[in-house]
Amino acid sequence: MRKHMIASLLVLLGLVTGLTAYAQGIEWETLNSEVLSLSLQGQYDRAIVVAKKALQVAEQTVGLEHPSVATSLNTLAGLYKSRGKFALAEPLYKRSLAIWEKALGPDHPDVVMSLNSLAGLYRAQGKDAEAESLYKRSLAIREKALGPNHPDVATSLNSLAALYDFQCHYTQAEPLYKRALAILEKALGPDHPDVATSLNNLAGLYRTQGQYAQAELLYKRSLAIWEKVLGPDHPDVATSLNNLAGLYRTQGQYAQAEPLYSRSLAIREKALGPDHPDVAASLNNLAGLYETQGRYAQAEPLYKRSLAIWEKALGPDHPDVAMRLNSLAGLYESQGQYAQAEPLYKRSLAIREKIFGPEHPNVAKGINNLARLYETQGQYAQAEPLYKRSLAIREKALGPDHLDVATSLANLAALYRKTGREKAAEELEKRVKAIRAIKRAA
Repeated sequence: MRKHMIASLLVLLGLVTGLTAYAQGIEWETLNSEVLSLSLQGQYDRAIVVAKKALQVAEQTVGLEHPSVATSLNTLAGLYKSRGKFALAEPLYKRSLAIWEKALGPDHPDVVMSLNSLAGLYRAQGKDAEAESLYKRSLAIREKALGPNHPDVATSLNSLAALYDFQCHYTQAEPLYKRALAILEKALGPDHPDVATSLNNLAGLYRTQGQYAQAELLYKRSLAIWEKVLGPDHPDVATSLNNLAGLYRTQGQYAQAEPLYSRSLAIREKALGPDHPDVAASLNNLAGLYETQGRYAQAEPLYKRSLAIWEKALGPDHPDVAMRLNSLAGLYESQGQYAQAEPLYKRSLAIREKIFGPEHPNVAKGINNLARLYETQGQYAQAEPLYKRSLAIREKALGPDHLDVATSLANLAALYRKTGREKAAEELEKRVKAIRAIKRAA
């Protein structure tokens, strides 16, 4: 998310480069440069302050409906999104979009960046239908304006495919990923960084479906491109190493995963500093590997350091902090330290409910974790209503045939069996089998 936000910021600032010489002059450009620098350092709170100042300068200098104002609005919205402040981000994204549409027309390619920003916000909030509509409009604009084989069309294809991938609509996602990859290879050559990103996207889809051999080939090719283009110690190489390591971990190939995770962490610490959010992500990945192997004493300090970095960089109530709390809670649960796990799960759930609202899939995940903790301790009366609430949220938000729904059904069925309700368990298990059969067929 952070990398996408910064990339969008760079592009949007570029849209009005020709206007700044007479529009706001040096002050607006200087403020935007400072926002970008602070964002790259993960100093989002300071970046927000400067972005507000840049917006004020633009509004006072060129008026409320100038493209420079739209750029500042989008920048500030992106920063709010990165902090999990979705309610503050949405009206800014919408106002930015309205300005661009009025200035350039609704079908101009530069409007697409604003559409994509708003779509990304809707994705983060679990508003998939709204996001899909905007991604499709973005794709249609680019195909019409630029032709079907332009690299920007590939970008829109990747965005829409990623949404379908997240929804487990793999048959819809795969052809879009493949078309995007083919466009980029033809337009940019086989060793371009954008090709590496597209390879990574398709590899992730194959990994999710258990097609590990196909995924590995693509991950390795992606990594080779990054190393060739950027050198072995670039942060983007670290990201590629993490992805390949994750594939090996999924297959239980821990000896192959560990050196990749360790190398990724070393690259990020050297390139970004010890307190950067990307370092926290690498720490969390390595800790997860240790936990999977039962190396709890090695995992705990890494999880704690990761959590501390996220809290410092993003604040105590960010969705990414909620994820790290879950990781640490899971470690304690694995060791039977339930009293230590429970408050972490509860805090994580409270953050998610505050940020996303009570009926978001991320909230369902938090509820499910807490329910499992109670079930493990034999506290079935506390676990059951939580499992049921998690199931209801997922069915409403994701549809009755989503794999996460199958997970909730399986959890509730297991609880029914433990409490002697065999018939009720069997009915749920039938649904689980039917959903998984649908996904295998897809």
